[in-house]
Formats: sequence, structure tokens, C-alpha cells
Amino acid sequence: MAEAMQGIGKMYIGGEWVEAASGKTRDITNPATGGRIAVVTEGGLEDVQRAIQVARHTFDETNWRDTSSRERARLLFALADQIEAHTDELARLETLNNGKPLGEAESDVSSAVSCFRYYAGLITKPHGQTYEVPYPIQAMVVREPVGVCGQIVPWNFPLMMAAWKLAPCLGAGNVTVFKPSEITPLTAIRLFELIEKVGFPKGVANLVLGEGKTVGAELAASHMVDKVAFTGGTETGRSVMRAAAGNIKKVSLELGGKSPNIVFADADPSVVAEYVMYGIYIGSGQVCSSGSRLLIQDEIYDAFMKELVERTSLIRVGNGMDGGTEMGPLVSQAHMEKVLSYIEIGRQEGATVAAGGSRITDGEYAKGNFVEPTILTDTTPDMRVVQEEIFGPVLVVQRFKDEEEAIRLANGTVYGLAGAVFTNDASRSMRVARKVRSGIMWVNTYHPTYNEAPWGGFKQSGLGRELGTFGLDEYTEVKQINVNMELKPLGFYKGKGE
Repeated sequence: MAEAMQGIGKMYIGGEWVEAASGKTRDITNPATGGRIAVVTEGGLEDVQRAIQVARHTFDETNWRDTSSRERARLLFALADQIEAHTDELARLETLNNGKPLGEAESDVSSAVSCFRYYAGLITKPHGQTYEVPYPIQAMVVREPVGVCGQIVPWNFPLMMAAWKLAPCLGAGNVTVFKPSEITPLTAIRLFELIEKVGFPKGVANLVLGEGKTVGAELAASHMVDKVAFTGGTETGRSVMRAAAGNIKKVSLELGGKSPNIVFADADPSVVAEYVMYGIYIGSGQVCSSGSRLLIQDEIYDAFMKELVERTSLIRVGNGMDGGTEMGPLVSQAHMEKVLSYIEIGRQEGATVAAGGSRITDGEYAKGNFVEPTILTDTTPDMRVVQEEIFGPVLVVQRFKDEEEAIRLANGTVYGLAGAVFTNDASRSMRVARKVRSGIMWVNTYHPTYNEAPWGGFKQSGLGRELGTFGLDEYTEVKQINVNMELKPLGFYKGKGE
């Protein structure tokens, strides 16, 4: 296969395209074929420290932070237009690098475009506060940029997650040192080429490639960084929090999930089964908000599972570049092996493999990281496959008797990112939605995501929110200003002789 990117993919620091100081490179592979599709420079500690220094200087010593919101909006709108104009190229890169079906990648590009446009519009709208205090003080609240932001995104939605972080960050007047996953850096490199093309000032947006344990760790620990935003696993999120404590930097974390998809007896299996499949198998289950736990009421368990297992077995797994593919490979061999190990753990714990359960190795599939869409039944709440995030196409099924038990099971993990309830009872849907401890709940649907709505979780699913006005707030500091409208002698100090 011809390589997706010519030459060595470079980093973008201070307005220059540079290779790593060490000279190291990394091969980037297609998870569907195992073949090399690009070679990129492998940044290290020296490179990220240089980028942080450039970002610090840019924020402290140039006028970027004072640029008008109208000018920043113009740049974001221009970037959105460029991304849209390169939709086909970016979608193809995403599929080659991540493995997801081309249609999913195209949707991600569209979402990225919408995100940049949303924040371009939002930053020019009224914000801040004034409030009444005793005269002659005029009091107000303003929002200012945080400063230097370290931003770390995962490999499951490389371009879309970049938009979620970069748009509010740059829109608010911050500067960034941005790190994509070392596994899926290709669309980030192309995105920064477009950032350069539309004219963002040098040093405002910096791209550093490399491993999380080196580049990401320094972004979290550096005292020259004012905020770190991380999307990824919960254990790594803990490490980010510990490192960020060194200078008490602002932290936002979007972490793991084990989201419950609750189906009551009044739901129609012939309709809802597909929503359940979409909830877990989109993105090959490599989605933080996946409905990876299916909770079914006893009365419809048998009928629902029959429908679900039959339809799951018909999912077309294949290369994301093939038009008929409905589920692609896992992102890497290492991750595939992790997912397969969880399926084996489920077997050993006593779960039944009702569908799938194996790697696909027929013909060309043997070269890729393909795992069958899998369903595990006969589970108990204490099983690891019920409690831990698998992050693959593995659905674990739990049964419940009534609403109270459904809520107890739904809340029975350390996570609280998302969830859904399927029922024709409107009152019940709202009761359950309010009682499930998660940051996102859907009723009679799964996965719709909107730039206007906050995204983030409860419990160990993270801190802070992305998207919406909440996402912009994460990249600002709140300042109160008090203005004395009548400056005259205070008369407080009388002196010793008076």
C-alpha cells in the first residue's frame, strides 16, 4: 500500500516544522492490514520543553491574549472552512490510521467543522457580569484566558477530540502545546498544516509528537503550563492529576466509562436491539461513552437476547476503507490482545459467550486487529468484565427485576460517564435518568452528541466538562474588578496625635 503521508511527519513548534532533537522516528501502521502508512518524528523531553517555552513566551510577551474576539473568531471560522474543504482527505487519513469505517470518519470530520464554527460564534457573544454593590463602587466580573494549555487527546477520535480541545482553547485567547496519541497522529499533523495556512500567529498553536509517558507527562508536570486537558484512561488521568499538583494547574479530565444501557419490558426488541448494537459496536467499542453494559428487565430477557444475538452475528466486520464495512479493527495489536484477554477473563469468571468472542483470522483478516462483536451473558456484578472498562466490542449483559434494581446495578461501578434508558413510560424515563449517576443520559436513543451540550462524567469518569458554554469556561479564569467612581480621601488613618 502507498504511504498515506509523504516524507517524515514533523512537529510544529513556534511556527516551524521540525524533527525531534533525538532524530528518532516512529512507523505508523494501518490496523486493518498491519502495513506501514507513514513515518513520523518521535518527540521527546527536549522537544516538549522547547514547545512549552515557546508557548510561554507567546502568551506572556506577544499580543495574542489581547487579540479581539472578532479576530479569533475569524481564524476559527477560516480553519473550519479549510477542514471542510479537505473532508475527503482527512476522513481517509483517519480511517487508514485508526481503522474506523470511512462513514464514521466522515462524520468525525463534520463534527470537527461544526465544533470550530460553534466556538467561533460563541466567543463573540456577551459574557461576564455586572452586579450591584454600595455606591460609589462599580463592580464587574470578566473572563480572561488561562494561559499555556497542555492538551492530550486519545487515539479513538483523533480529529474530533482535537477540535473539542483546540476550538475553545484558542477561541478564549490561550496558547496550546498539543499532543495527539503516538498511535494516531496523522490527522493532527494535517490539522496543524491548516492552522498554519489560515494564519494563526507563530507560537500560539504548537504540535508535539511522542509518547505519553514522556511528552504527556511533561505537559502535566511543567510549572510553565497553566492548564492540562486530558482525554484517556482513568489510571493515566490519576497520574496527570498527581503531576499537575506541582504548580496547582487547572485540570480537566475526560476519562473512562462502563455505561449502562437500561431496557425496560415495555421496549420493543425489534427496534431497541439496533440501538443497543449501535451503543456498543460503533467505533468497535473503543468509545468512552459506549453502552458496554446492557441491563434487561426479566420479562423480555429471552426475546430480547434472541433478537440481539442474531443481529449481532450479522454485523459486517472489515477494512474501514471498504464500503460495506459496519465495524472496523481495533486500533493496535496490543489493544486487541487486551480486549481478547478480557473475553477470556469473562469465561474464567463464569460468563457465557453468547456471540463472538474470538479474533477474526480468515484470509486478509489475519493481518489486521479484528475481533468479533461479542456478547457476554450470565454475568454477576462482581465480575471484572462488569466492573472494568474493556474498551472494545464486548457487551456484558445484566438482568434486573424492577426499577429499583436497575438503578442500583446502573450505579454499581466506579464510573459515571454516560447511560441510557429505553421505555415507553415518560415518567419512568425521567426518574431513572435523574437517579443514574452519570454526566450524560439518553432516553430512547444512544450516542447523539452535540457541540452545544456539556460532555463529561461523574465519579471516576473525570473532572470538568467539554463542549457547550461549559467547555469555553474551562479555558478561562474568572476575575472580579471593582472601580471606585469617586476618588477622595479615605479618612481611615487619623494619626497618633488626633
